Amino acid sequence: MAAADAPSERSGKLKIFLGAAPGVGKTYRMLDEGRRRLRRGTDVVVAYAECHGRPYTEEMLAGLEMVPRLHRAYRGTTFSELDLDAVLARRPAVALVDELPHSNVPGGRNAKRWQDIEELLAAGIDVVTTVNVQHLESLNDVVEKITGVPQRETVPDEVVRRAHQIELVDMPAEALRRRMAHGNIYRPEKVDAALAHYFRIGNLTALRELALLWVAGRVDETLQKYRSEHGIGTVWETRERVVVALTGGPEGETLIRRAERIADRSSGGDLLAVHVARSDGLAYASPAALARQRALVESLGGSYHSVVGDHVPTALLDFARAENATQLVLGTSRRSWFSRLVAPRGIGEDTVELSGDIDVHMVTHERAGRGRRPSAPGRQLPHARRIAGPVAGLVVPFLMTLLLTHIRGPLNLTSEALLFLITVVGVACLGGVVSALLASLTTSLLLNYYFIPPSHEFTITEPNNTLALAAFALVAVTVAALVDRSLRLSRRAASATAEAETLSSMAGNILRGDQGVSVLLDHTRETFGMESAELVPRTDQEIEVDGKDPDLVTVPAGPDRLLVLRGRRLPASEHRVLTAFAAHLAAALDHARLMEAAAEVEPVKAADRLRTALLAAVSHDLRTPLASGRAAISSLRSADVDFTAAEEHELLATAEESLIELNRLVDNLLDMSRLRAGALTLHLQPTAFADVLPLALATLAATPVRIESRGLAEIRDVLADPPLLERVIANLVTNAVRHSGTAERVLITASALGARVELRVIDQGPGLPPEDRERIFVPFQRLGDRDNTSGLGLGLALSRGLAEAMGGTLDAEDTPGGGLTMVLSLRAAAVEEAAEKAVEGS
Repeated sequence: MAAADAPSERSGKLKIFLGAAPGVGKTYRMLDEGRRRLRRGTDVVVAYAECHGRPYTEEMLAGLEMVPRLHRAYRGTTFSELDLDAVLARRPAVALVDELPHSNVPGGRNAKRWQDIEELLAAGIDVVTTVNVQHLESLNDVVEKITGVPQRETVPDEVVRRAHQIELVDMPAEALRRRMAHGNIYRPEKVDAALAHYFRIGNLTALRELALLWVAGRVDETLQKYRSEHGIGTVWETRERVVVALTGGPEGETLIRRAERIADRSSGGDLLAVHVARSDGLAYASPAALARQRALVESLGGSYHSVVGDHVPTALLDFARAENATQLVLGTSRRSWFSRLVAPRGIGEDTVELSGDIDVHMVTHERAGRGRRPSAPGRQLPHARRIAGPVAGLVVPFLMTLLLTHIRGPLNLTSEALLFLITVVGVACLGGVVSALLASLTTSLLLNYYFIPPSHEFTITEPNNTLALAAFALVAVTVAALVDRSLRLSRRAASATAEAETLSSMAGNILRGDQGVSVLLDHTRETFGMESAELVPRTDQEIEVDGKDPDLVTVPAGPDRLLVLRGRRLPASEHRVLTAFAAHLAAALDHARLMEAAAEVEPVKAADRLRTALLAAVSHDLRTPLASGRAAISSLRSADVDFTAAEEHELLATAEESLIELNRLVDNLLDMSRLRAGALTLHLQPTAFADVLPLALATLAATPVRIESRGLAEIRDVLADPPLLERVIANLVTNAVRHSGTAERVLITASALGARVELRVIDQGPGLPPEDRERIFVPFQRLGDRDNTSGLGLGLALSRGLAEAMGGTLDAEDTPGGGLTMVLSLRAAAVEEAAEKAVEGS
């Protein structure tokens, strides 16, 4: 291990050949890659290659140095494995290691081959390896639905994603079946079964699509990283990404379905829904409506996002560009004709103008043009109203003057002043305090010149008129100031509501623990429309230098971390929200650390509880057979007593029974420890209950209880590991005999139920109440914990563990007439299971 411990200047690079199914040529391509590098003068060795007897693949080994394999014995069979220490000692530049998800034979230092490969990479050795798409952990259940064959050997997706290079080895389904038919993949006796089941056209086509999409996703991740690192903000239309903008209004579901149809037009298109939480028109979104729309998006395979922005069109487009979106779907305006008359430009028009190379779809809906709910008086003024207000402050008083000069006969000065006051209030509501002041000044001059005697002069003869004009001006300015203050306060309240909504959502995710730090970082990046977001140590000097970049934002995230965002300059109003996000991320990071610490401690606690229970139980249960056997042997060796032949036979039988019981207890303890450690290796194969039962009964001590079996010979085979199935049946029969009470027999029956076969071990003892039926499967628990002389209480716990490891179940149910029936259910060994073995051997 000196080589492994020696420090390396760099970590090795991993290259993976990914295939859709066995036989596409992954091992051939791996060996060809090795030969190509060897011709360039690179030091290459074959650490492990499995050719499966394929002649063309075996020919590729010629000229390549092969590290001898390690041979390890397990359960009476010798297996050849990768010799990790030999490769580390040889220390080549490149090691070729086949079958990345392979499970190692117990006894080595790593349970999986990908863990061996990580040691090689850590030592600075480049590795070239192979894997099929059905062995990726995230696709395991999908592949089982497609093929009907579960894959027990899997590799975490993260291990494959970390590869420096992933190369797809592709082959059409028809070509792969021709290879199979020509005998280039499996031996002739396996070809028909494989073609009829696993290698059907539909299965291979679906697996091929999975492989292509998975690799495409990996390529997309690489592209996004490249764009972020190089500051590329323009859209690259490598893949259709459709963003639909949601306001929380009733038109949301229509927009989502329209966007989903647009995304479906290109295979592999992505659907993203985004809601901008701000204080303008979008601030009145219904939380219940947004929740329904989010559920609809996710049911269609899309993703939901919430962002914060001062200007809705800019926020939408910043998000779309950050996600490299190609199309943006908006609903046509719900504003009424009068609202459009006052402010012709809306969100849709601004978005189209600023969209650049992003296509914008304006989708009509049933609420188009019907008007919005009344706006709050504190709504932020749009650009059009900020221009229209001062213009109205100048024009509207002249129009009012023109109107009053035609109808001034029936009106007095008081009425005219009040009408002018209404004009000022209207302008204030339209354009704010500046427009109101301008309207107040204009109105005061016009009122003085046209309506206060003497007319057509800027003079006032009566003191009362002077007081009235001053009161008029004061009231007009006061009303305008109050309206403007209401605008600002309402805007702040709406903005705070939007911020609180976003922060509440993030805090809820952290408290529920349903999102990791990386997901929350992505959420932060999307919320603020940035190109990248990361947590870095505070001591990172590079960040200190980059802090001069106007497009780089840093905020503290705990005592030892900084949240760093790149992409755009943030306004001061968003820095407060960003600081809260950073605090939440710091809390999430602390939560993740605590969870990791708890996860590390939990196995230790479980092991400690197991050891405590074991020591408590073993003190008596192992001593009893030891004492009985020792006493019998000591008596036989004694020279003081002459035993008859019958007495000697009885003593020998006692010693034998004690040793059998001791052996059974030790086997149970060893198997239970292997189960808890995850080191139990299975070799599933078609197995007959009728073949295993005699072997299981042969291991039991003599008993007066009669053991009968029915229907075992006629039942079909199950998929099981024969030695482990023997142990399960032996434990179940032992338990039934022990608790059979005064009954004289234990009955064993078998029956088929769909794709499974059930074995029943039936006793007629005292039985168990329903609330205690799960307790008997807990290690070191006995029937009611009343009997401390009948064993460790491991038998049923071990039996259930072994049954579940073989893909089965073990449950207890009542025996009709009294007693307990243990029901062991296992999968039937159908033809598909035989095909599975062929696939896993490839």
